[in-house]
Amino acid sequence: MALVAEIRRTHRLNGPDREKLWKLSEMAARFPEAGAGAMSFLRQDLPPALRETLLDFAEGTSPHGHVLLRGLDVGDVPPTPAGGDTAALDGHPTDGTLTLVADLLGSLVGYQDEKSGALIHDVHPVPGEETRIENSGSVAFDFHTENVHHPLRPDFLGLLCLRRDHDGVAATRVASVREAIAHLTPEDVAALRRPVYHSAYPSSFTRDTAAGPPPLSGPHPVIFGDPDRAFLRFNSHHTRAADTRGTRALDALARALETVCQDIVLEPGDLVIVDNHVAAHGRSAFAPRYDGADRWLRRFYSLRSTPLWARRMMRRPRVIPRMADIRGVV
Repeated sequence: MALVAEIRRTHRLNGPDREKLWKLSEMAARFPEAGAGAMSFLRQDLPPALRETLLDFAEGTSPHGHVLLRGLDVGDVPPTPAGGDTAALDGHPTDGTLTLVADLLGSLVGYQDEKSGALIHDVHPVPGEETRIENSGSVAFDFHTENVHHPLRPDFLGLLCLRRDHDGVAATRVASVREAIAHLTPEDVAALRRPVYHSAYPSSFTRDTAAGPPPLSGPHPVIFGDPDRAFLRFNSHHTRAADTRGTRALDALARALETVCQDIVLEPGDLVIVDNHVAAHGRSAFAPRYDGADRWLRRFYSLRSTPLWARRMMRRPRVIPRMADIRGVV
């Protein structure tokens, strides 16, 4: 069983599958906000081995909480942008690649509060934002589940590498709670299951709000679900406990995640997909040069099911409404 799990953790596309995916991606990129149903005919034509890998991972039973696809085509990549807002790759076939993968896992979504609802996020360093704990920074980014504050957190996220950093040291760090839990005491696990934690909104959701402390979500547990298939809601930068016992348990969790962490230095054409309820992820530090050749990833979010009430409130296809409109609903 260990060998099977290890094989399924990484899938490398062969030449014909790589070419087929690229052709499908070119077609999908022509319809940037088409609904998941409109893409179904393209998804059905994805290479069978790739479909099987993704559908198996989408079941949520992976103990590792991630799968790595290697050998994807990324086409011609322009210089890494210097600014935070860029349309350098609008309509690029990698838009189609990420849309097809996200829609096979669930449905590609964006958040109105984050990057104005963009569906594909460009992740690269921005001058002057080196210390920001978000995708424009270059300092270490500790373990977190994506959009920890949100009632409709992504079920999956993907990071596609277009270009690695100059020194080849920037690692995407992934750590599964299902592996980390073995390194926690029963008392720590019990403490982490209590709904006594609050998580602040991340800075990517508060860029356009008034100055002051960010809003808080919660109270919520950090670990939940069956003991043998645990789930995680945690951000080392934003999740805080209401008591000292909870704080000690958070410290123990951070150490346990570090113990089981896998550092993945992505190469161009690598796509790592993370189960956002099973694995926390982060990034090691790196030194940008702002010379057009800096590290550049592209990110997607995928949601298995969007509630009817949320879909009816969407102002744009696939874009989750503002937190101000839905806070407290779930």
